[in-house]
Order: sequence, then C-alpha cells, then structure tokens
Amino acid sequence: MSRIKVDFDLCESNALCEAMAPEVFELDDDDYLQVKADETTPENEGDVKRAVSACPRAAITLED
Repeated sequence: MSRIKVDFDLCESNALCEAMAPEVFELDDDDYLQVKADETTPENEGDVKRAVSACPRAAITLED
C-alpha cells in the first residue's frame, strides 16, 4: 500500500482523477477535490496510479 498525497496548491480540480479512481477521488459541490482514502489498496492501486499519471499538474503523488 502507498499513501496518497495531493498538493492542493497545484490541484486544478479538473476531475481526471475522479474519472479514473472514483472510489478514491471526488469533487464536492463546490468543485474542490476530496480524497476519500489515504492509502491505496490492492483493489484500487492500478486506478490510483493511472490517476497520478493523468494529473496535468502532477498534484497527486504516492509515497511508499
């Protein structure tokens, strides 16, 4: 498992991460990113890694 970190100063809340890993990321009613899980699981790790790669601002990182 890896810790999911988001740099909210970089995040543009464009929802690419939510599209790829909706079980972990979601935009709230004010269009701010909410992280629903602090760590990856075996079930969501692939989706989270795709979300990290897709983030245009590199705002999401994983820490072992």
